[in-house]
Amino acid sequence: MVLAVIGLTGPGFATDADALILKTDTGEHAYTVELAITDAARAKGLMFRRNMPPTHGMLFIYDVPQRIGMWMRNTYIPLDMIFIDEAGRVHRVETHTEPFSTDLISSGGEVVAVLELNAGQADKIGLKPGDEVIHPALDGALGRAR
Repeated sequence: MVLAVIGLTGPGFATDADALILKTDTGEHAYTVELAITDAARAKGLMFRRNMPPTHGMLFIYDVPQRIGMWMRNTYIPLDMIFIDEAGRVHRVETHTEPFSTDLISSGGEVVAVLELNAGQADKIGLKPGDEVIHPALDGALGRAR
């Protein structure tokens, strides 16, 4: 599903973004995400952005399951990083990452996607490993089937 996103401000925000649902013990939580599916888009990520609406984020998609290392170089916004396994489940959550840090944040295992949200969102909704992530790219849309 593609939503027309109105009212996003700041450089780099997409005019079209995808809907993503996180299913936790507290219910279903909807987010609007930009996709990072190319090497260039994944390398840039949310770098240089000064703000992001509360229920927005970026979903990094990888072609095959792999160990992922992320960092916060040139990233102004503190983030929660959610590592997602091939079954579309939360594998690991790293909350409140430090802006500008070059420390590697590891997936802690093989994953197919990483979701970046504003810091505090994971705690707010009670997100934990095993919770379901619903998005077309995690349901075989890019050649992967659950």
